[in-house]
Amino acid sequence: MAPKTDWNPLLGGELSKPYWHDLMQFVAQERGRYSVYPPEEEVFAALHLTPFASVKVLILGQDPYHGPRQAHGLCFSVRKGVEKPPSLVNIHTELASDLGCPVPSHGSLEHWASQGVLLLNATLTVRARRAASHQKKGWETFTDAVIRAVNDKPERVVFVLWGSSARQKKGFVDMTRHTVIESPHPSPLSAHRGFFGSRPFSRANEALTAAGRSAVEWCIPD
Repeated sequence: MAPKTDWNPLLGGELSKPYWHDLMQFVAQERGRYSVYPPEEEVFAALHLTPFASVKVLILGQDPYHGPRQAHGLCFSVRKGVEKPPSLVNIHTELASDLGCPVPSHGSLEHWASQGVLLLNATLTVRARRAASHQKKGWETFTDAVIRAVNDKPERVVFVLWGSSARQKKGFVDMTRHTVIESPHPSPLSAHRGFFGSRPFSRANEALTAAGRSAVEWCIPD
């Protein structure tokens, strides 16, 4: 299940630690008994689609979606043809408000991933219809290592932290070199408490261009 990309030299050491063996055993047992999302071949999609060398923005989610066909390894994203979850609807709404982007007809965020936007969940698997069922089993140790590796990049990275769980990772970020954009979560339960109007996309591009890095084309083509 481990990623085979330019992340390997940075994360390979994690795969020899005791927690990793226990985590893989847990996930295999879960797959043997229940439906687990995303499919095994898509667990590390974020690392495959966004090489370490290209990372300029990290958006941190919490859990994969736990409904059928939803999760495909990128936080907040669903494949084309899958109904958009409410949080993603709100992300598209803020994107339109912030940058005037047309709201896409689909929910895939691969357009962002291909431009250096790492769409990372803190937990990389979940049991069907059981939110948070794979939390605190070891995934967070691995994804914390991903966050630390991104923090070690010499060039500026924008860390987008939505919601209290993501914002707890702020301590991993060297604020003298990188930029953190944080707000409430885009979930319908919290979006009206400060996510809407937070302008994360234009602010991310401002931080990147100020550091001499190219902006992200956030508008998503149909």
